[in-house]
This record gives sequence, structure tokens and C-alpha cells, in this order.
Amino acid sequence: MATKRSVGDLKESDLKGKKVFVRVDLNVPLDDNLKITDDTRVRAAIPTIKYLIGNGAKVILSSHLGRRKGVTPKYSLKPLVVVVPRLSELLGIKVEMANDCIGEEVEKLVATITEGGVLLLENVRFYKEEEKNDPEFAKKLASLADLYVNDAFGTAYRAHASTEGVTKYLKPAVARFLMQKELDYLVGAVSNPKRPFAAIVGGSKVSSKIGVIESLLEKVDILLLGGGMIFTFYKAQGNKVGSSLVEEDKLDLATSLLEKAKSKGVSLLLPTDVVIADKFAGDANSEVHFFAFMNFKH
Repeated sequence: MATKRSVGDLKESDLKGKKVFVRVDLNVPLDDNLKITDDTRVRAAIPTIKYLIGNGAKVILSSHLGRRKGVTPKYSLKPLVVVVPRLSELLGIKVEMANDCIGEEVEKLVATITEGGVLLLENVRFYKEEEKNDPEFAKKLASLADLYVNDAFGTAYRAHASTEGVTKYLKPAVARFLMQKELDYLVGAVSNPKRPFAAIVGGSKVSSKIGVIESLLEKVDILLLGGGMIFTFYKAQGNKVGSSLVEEDKLDLATSLLEKAKSKGVSLLLPTDVVIADKFAGDANSEVHFFAFMNFKH
């Protein structure tokens, strides 16, 4: 049998009556009334889910929402099916909601899923074991299903229990329709790029991007950094950053990455201006601030 790499490789004979654990990315922005302000990520998951339910699968959706701080009502996934039933609206069926992502109650709910039905588990990051990729936690998640589909391209690079750990216990484990195409494109772009080759890396923390930055410094001509992590680089260069996010224990690392870029002839560029404000709110007093520092260009 040929290796199944994407959900499109799975046919009705593979899916009908089977419980499919689908890791989706429903990390959507919510307003103070728990209404979704941008449903792009919800809509992105619909083609995969519709394909599965159309072939008679019993779909179990798993996702995170926000940054984990234990069980936090603000980061419950319930608004997606209860307060604002966007998933149900887009799928045209009622999506059931579990109050947890593992445990006896969840197992009972999974047992009631009919062919073509969908159950959404509660925020998987309510458990610290998720981000630790704890084998026992991954095994509990995997025990709910027969096979696995990763539809969360934005979190696929994280070795968490619901993205990597479960694949050790569920076979086949395949990617969403577009993920293989996305991966093939990325491999081609990095292995045989057109010059000059530029890359943009964003994110809040330098620590979670070390591997990516170091790898890209071996391949690119220009590396542009953005997101919250730029303040760690700013401070490493001696700039004042106020109360902006800074990883104090990564200042030396930021300096070494800047020096490595220079030694390899890579133009490592940081934003030259940012918006500063007296508080993190829509009604804050703000202005544009220009940083005086030297970007590393060859």
C-alpha cells in the first residue's frame, strides 16, 4: 500500500465509521463579549473537516486558544460552538462540545459520535503536558481515535502532544490537503532559492526561533526580523525598550546571532521604527519612535 501523506489520500474505505483525531488551529481573536473578530483560521479548517465527514468519518477536533495559564475560562473553545456557533454555521451541522480533552466524560462523548458527526474538545493547552509533549498525555489523546490528521499548519512545527506525540500511537497520520503542497514549496524554496534570497521571521520570543534563525543564516542573503522578539535585539544593542517584551536571559544570544549574521555576510535587518504607547489598549496615547542603531548589512 502506498504511503498516505495527505488527507486526500484517504478514501471512504479508510474513513467510514472511523474516529479521526484532527488537530486544527482555532486560535482566533475574541472580543470582550467572546465574539470572534476574525474567523480566517476557522474557515481554513472547513475543507478538511467537510472531506472527512463527507466520507463518513467521526471527527474529533483538537485545538488551543491563547497562551496557556492553566484552565482559564477566557481561553475556552466554547465560544466557537456556544456563544458564536461559527463552526456549526460553516459546516452546516451541529458541532458538539466537550468540557475537557481527555477523561471518562470525553470518552463517553466520543462513543456517541455518529458517522459524519463532529466533536470539539476543550482547549488542549489547559494541560501543561500538551506543550511538554508528555507521552502519557499524548497516549490519552490518541486513545480517542483510529487515525490522525494535522490541519494546523501554523503549529505543526511545535513538537507538542497533539501535533507530534499522538502520531506515535495513531496510524495513518496525515496532513491536511494543502500542507504537503506547502511543505514541498518550502523545501524547494530553501534548497534551491533564487538570489538574492530573503526571509522574514516574526514571533514574540527569540528562544522559540533560535533554530529557525540559525538555519536561515546558513542560507539567506537577507534576514528581516519582526514581532515582539525585536525588543530583545534592540536591548542587546543598548537601546531602551520600556516595558516591551524582552527575554533578559537571551540578550547574549541576540548579540551572538547579530555577530553571526555579520560574519556570514547576511544582512540582518530590524525595524527602524515602532509605535510606542502609555498602555496596551485601543485608547492609548501613542507615537512613532525611531531607533538609532546599526542594522547588520554586508
